[in-house]
Amino acid sequence: MVIVPEFQEITTHKNMRDLSVGPAGKQIFLFALPMLLGNVFQQLYNIVDTIIIGRYIGTDALAAAGASFPVIFVLISLVIGITTGTTIIISQYFGAKDFEAVKRAIDTAFIFLFFASLVLTILGVLTIGYIWQLIGLPEHLFADATTYFNIFAIGLVLMFGYNATSAILRGLGDSKTPLYFLIISTFLNIGFDLLFVLVFNWGIAGVAFATVLAQGIAFALSIWYLNRTHKIIRFAYKGLVFDREIFKNSLRIGIPTGLQHTFVALGMMALLTIVNRFGTNTIAAYTVAGRIDSFAALPAMNFGLALSTFVGQNIGAKKLERIKDGLRATLIMTSVISIMVSLVAWFFGRELMRVFTTDIEVIEIGYSYLVIVSSFYIIFSAMFVTQGVLRGAGDTIVSMFITLFSLWVLRIPASYLLSQHFGTDGIWWGIPVAWLFGFVASLIYYRSGRWKTKGVVS
Repeated sequence: MVIVPEFQEITTHKNMRDLSVGPAGKQIFLFALPMLLGNVFQQLYNIVDTIIIGRYIGTDALAAAGASFPVIFVLISLVIGITTGTTIIISQYFGAKDFEAVKRAIDTAFIFLFFASLVLTILGVLTIGYIWQLIGLPEHLFADATTYFNIFAIGLVLMFGYNATSAILRGLGDSKTPLYFLIISTFLNIGFDLLFVLVFNWGIAGVAFATVLAQGIAFALSIWYLNRTHKIIRFAYKGLVFDREIFKNSLRIGIPTGLQHTFVALGMMALLTIVNRFGTNTIAAYTVAGRIDSFAALPAMNFGLALSTFVGQNIGAKKLERIKDGLRATLIMTSVISIMVSLVAWFFGRELMRVFTTDIEVIEIGYSYLVIVSSFYIIFSAMFVTQGVLRGAGDTIVSMFITLFSLWVLRIPASYLLSQHFGTDGIWWGIPVAWLFGFVASLIYYRSGRWKTKGVVS
């Protein structure tokens, strides 16, 4: 293989990490830590937004924003999956030291995301009113929910560009640079939230504007920085190359992941239709507890993503023997963290809910959610980490079917049936039922070893 001279020193960039050498556990930990810190700051977007909405705008606005999230997730999930496919390809080409292919994959991802964002914005704005009716959202929440959603939809092109840049850098082994821009973006978001809501009194629209504007500025800054410092990532409208073969492989790997995300998002909407039956306070509680739950899930998700990049690079470098060590080390780390997070949720759940709202009924419903769901964080982390191996290998179809079965055959029916007898607690019990099946099924498939033959690098 010939390495283009321009890219001879790409692996010496101070923030890039070759995960095919060195102690597996240490490499994964050091790679995951900036991602985890970055996603903590990313979640602060949602946390700060939710606090400001709950404290300064009201419970109805809190419920409206919470209803918007699953719809936004449905809108973008397929594209996120395809981008994940591209990231996996980038990590495998990087592990194989084929830097020219890495550059073409990055160009292809940016071109696809630009046009996809335009299509999704138009689709979302035109259909959102019908979606609120479909999921049974209370009519008095329509106006706020529509305002919040539409502003997010219009800002999709900035959000996709910002998140794609971070994902591409992680595929190249650089988890530090995305962290820096996440920190900048988070503080911008907090500042804009306070300005638009407390000073300008823009209400829920101000919260949405703050997030879009913060991500847009961070995206522009990241492109400026990368154009000056990176040999591979140089963003410009002229000179971009769309590689059909790479895009075809991205679709092969990414569509199953995208469909998995899509059906998860649709499942969230289906769960929301069950939640909506119990009224505004339950919707608000589900929104707040979901924000806390998402924060608690970050360690497992980020270590799982780090393991995916680790697996991708080691498959590219033809070092399959390292993958088992990486999985074992990641499971140990995430299990310890999950137990600690569960204890915090059990003993301080009410206090966490009070940060967002003073409504007693909302606090109690949300606390019940946290106690039930957090008891099974160790199962969730084991499931996500095991599936991280499959994703990193490019074997995403089986993960898709496991997720579909867990969600649609187990979680949604269980939540619906249990809610008939146990009220809102019954909704929450459907969540760990799905996690348990997902972990067992993923572990069985991992042990079969079939994922070892799914790489794109020959």
